[in-house]
Amino acid sequence: MYKKILLPTDGSGYANQEIDRVTKLIADDGEIIILSVAGKLSPNAFQRRKHVKEVNEGMYDEAKENAELMAKEFPEGYNIKTMVKTGFPAETINKVAEEEGVELIVISASGKSGLHKFIIGSVAEKVLKTSEIDVLLVHNTD
Repeated sequence: MYKKILLPTDGSGYANQEIDRVTKLIADDGEIIILSVAGKLSPNAFQRRKHVKEVNEGMYDEAKENAELMAKEFPEGYNIKTMVKTGFPAETINKVAEEEGVELIVISASGKSGLHKFIIGSVAEKVLKTSEIDVLLVHNTD
């Protein structure tokens, strides 16, 4: 059993399968950290600072909502902490895992698909390849 598990979410709707795995692996006195990573745009010549700020605030709010919604899906009695960070998802997930001293990262194998996944690459794959911490990759059956 694990004392501290990191559960990243992007709001893609695979929470039930991830939650099922986490509840089977967490120690009775363990902590589950639900992390949602918000992207952040930087102003450039084509975007006004005000618009970029509004978009960034929207991405942060959405990330916060994703974490809170996942936390509500857990049965009562679990020690859950939600966290929102801004940055690149895979890098931020690994950084938080190290900073928080987690023993396991549980991440969904699916989220984005098609051309988007091909061009950008899978966050789960990047975490799996770069993490110094054990990673459980959950295969989603949906």
